[in-house]
Amino acid sequence: MAISQAMATSFKVEILNGIHAFGTTVTRGSTTADTFKIALYTSSASLDASTTAYSVTNEVSGTGYSAGGNTLTVSQVPTSSGTTAFLDFADTTWSAATITANGALIYNSTQSNKAVAVLAFGGDKTSTAGDFTIQFPTADASNAIIRIA
Repeated sequence: MAISQAMATSFKVEILNGIHAFGTTVTRGSTTADTFKIALYTSSASLDASTTAYSVTNEVSGTGYSAGGNTLTVSQVPTSSGTTAFLDFADTTWSAATITANGALIYNSTQSNKAVAVLAFGGDKTSTAGDFTIQFPTADASNAIIRIA
């Protein structure tokens, strides 16, 4: 089992089909964005570009963590710079948590828990009765967590 960092292939197709709404949209008859979440996983998880949806299999458990993870806040609505479109999320924290995670899955809970991206931490990361924080990269065309070039 392994966690490999990747944008989910199914997400790429779903973007072209207009499934995910990261910003306000009126084309789908909605005036609000979808809800995106991030779930943490143990080193026993198998997550990669072929992951299509959130699953509880090998999700972390522990004090301060609830199944399904945290709701994310879009910190940079979809925009562009040069020829790259991008968006980003605000950092998220599990407070007073005792957990060990090896990776994470960003997914769209509004759209049947469809996978967006897999994050690989490069090894186990642990918090013991402390904050477990995921810090997203700078929101720009070279670094944002979701970029389309």
